[in-house]
Amino acid sequence: MNRTHSERIDALFRGDKAWAFGFVALLWAVVLFVFFAITPLVEDNNVKIAIGVAGAAVLIFNTSSIIAMIRHYAADKEDIYGLDIRHADALKKLKATGRLDRQLVE
Repeated sequence: MNRTHSERIDALFRGDKAWAFGFVALLWAVVLFVFFAITPLVEDNNVKIAIGVAGAAVLIFNTSSIIAMIRHYAADKEDIYGLDIRHADALKKLKATGRLDRQLVE
């Protein structure tokens, strides 16, 4: 199946977007797990508050940075993914014609 250039770009963008949000979800799960696993062991309420604030800051800043990255990627899809597609196509063409040394590829 031959996809158009824009379809290939959209597919790459969707994949990157899924991976990015998957990692954000994993980050949230890990931070929340650690918070709930550690807080029963901590006796000082001030330390519990500090752990909660630090964890919340990590979650907020990382989530917002991933959202900003996805927005940037969406705005510049052609520049970001177009270059990748051109290089992948050129590499595929060189492999097909046998003009690429196998040692460079492997």
